[in-house]
Amino acid sequence: MENANGNHGPAAEEKFPSGVRLLLVDDEEAYVNVLSNRLRKRGFLVTKTFSGTEALQQLRRQEFDVAVLDLKMADMDGIEVLRIIKLIDPQMQVIMLTGHGSATACKQGLELGAFDYLTKPCELDALVKKIGEAFKAKQNASPTH
Repeated sequence: MENANGNHGPAAEEKFPSGVRLLLVDDEEAYVNVLSNRLRKRGFLVTKTFSGTEALQQLRRQEFDVAVLDLKMADMDGIEVLRIIKLIDPQMQVIMLTGHGSATACKQGLELGAFDYLTKPCELDALVKKIGEAFKAKQNASPTH
């Protein structure tokens, strides 16, 4: 089947530069494991974390391009994690996930510098597209060397 670009295959199968460094942050381990495997198959370099504390420890050890951050976690609120991420790495793009549909929290996250948000469960293609957009935004915001 031909898509809008005149190419064959699904339009969402857009190719992004391989090696996008992705930090997954969610306390639902089964969800993170499945999502991580599916994203790795798409060429993303995925680091899984199961709490806000663990995510911040990883962020201090290495650099990431994009984070996918759950808003509701047991140890730390996603908004609190977002604030700290932006202090550590203001250029990092953060996509918030909410299974709770909290419009207030999502709005607050956007005001604090999150790139965007998606409601869980989200389609993999929608998440991949959003990660690609966030990565491009980071590339455009980074100073040229």
